[in-house]
Amino acid sequence: MTASDIISHDVLPLRTSDSGDTALGIMGDYFIQHLPIVNNKQLLGLISETDILDQDQSEAVGSYPLSLTRPYVKDGDHIYEVLRVLHEFKLTIVPVVDAEDNYLGMITQADLLRFFAQTGSFTEPGSILVLEMSRRDYSLAEISRIVESESAAVLSCYVTSQLLEADNNIDVTIKINRQEIARIIASFERYDYRIKASFQETEYFETLKDRYDSLLNYLNV
Repeated sequence: MTASDIISHDVLPLRTSDSGDTALGIMGDYFIQHLPIVNNKQLLGLISETDILDQDQSEAVGSYPLSLTRPYVKDGDHIYEVLRVLHEFKLTIVPVVDAEDNYLGMITQADLLRFFAQTGSFTEPGSILVLEMSRRDYSLAEISRIVESESAAVLSCYVTSQLLEADNNIDVTIKINRQEIARIIASFERYDYRIKASFQETEYFETLKDRYDSLLNYLNV
């Protein structure tokens, strides 16, 4: 899945002649704090809400100094690269350009949230297990083998580090395509895996869905 698959054209970029007041109005309408500035098809940079508030809002944004360089992704970049840029530069939107650096559109935080929420690993019924282990013991192949030995399958998996830098442990969260996972938990325990948490998706999925719907309602998208 690449950036081109989730480009949004709902929010228009700024022109250099647009005023700071215009930019703030668009940001308020779409609950974002950044907007790209485009001259014809060329991406000039990103402007932040702070950039605007530090200047005369009646002036054209083309005259503003920009605190950001040109963070963007190519249309062929993977979704994970979009997430990396969003996190690294603390953005609310990421501009997308083609191979010639022509502006194509943008990806908002809401676009990314919607994409991941609609993937099969989220929508398909199942259960969730969180395993705690040391980094050196992590093996996705071994985890999958244990799950598959109970006639189930791993739908998705992600790894998070512990908050303490000195702690070498990680949490491995796996989504399994089974509602009843007592036997799977027992299998992991036989292999000395520590089960940090487990969630029956019949109740957990409804909680996540309610939170997702509430967030989208808040974002008004």
